[in-house]
Amino acid sequence: MKIVGWLVRILPFAYMVIIWNLSSMPDDAVIELPSSSFDRFVKESLHLVEFAILYILFVFAFLTTDRFTVKSNLFCLVIAGIYGIIDEIHQSFVPYRSATIIDGVKDITGVSVAYYFVYQAYFKNRFTRFAKLLKAFKEVFL
Repeated sequence: MKIVGWLVRILPFAYMVIIWNLSSMPDDAVIELPSSSFDRFVKESLHLVEFAILYILFVFAFLTTDRFTVKSNLFCLVIAGIYGIIDEIHQSFVPYRSATIIDGVKDITGVSVAYYFVYQAYFKNRFTRFAKLLKAFKEVFL
């Protein structure tokens, strides 16, 4: 189980590399949906999800170490949020990509919403199914 734990700890960094590489390409390099307005809507919505996933991966990484505390949870929030901003800055230098303040706000909003649910579930015992999932994940590695 130690190997799986290390893989879970490496996952957020691998995901960051994937984000960086995808941000280095034109926005239609991987997929372009038939309707341009729907394509734009989906890709703009992904800002909310993309960095929330990064935050969750950091949470899972901390859960494998038994060091998931209120402070480390806040650390996960800050790192995912800052990486969202860094990614927007990076995109501003990539031809055929754009970076806007609203994109950064969407990145941080997605991370903040995920943070709220994790914090409430894990530390305040709300959202009981989600809390059980997080605690069961932790127990697997301890």
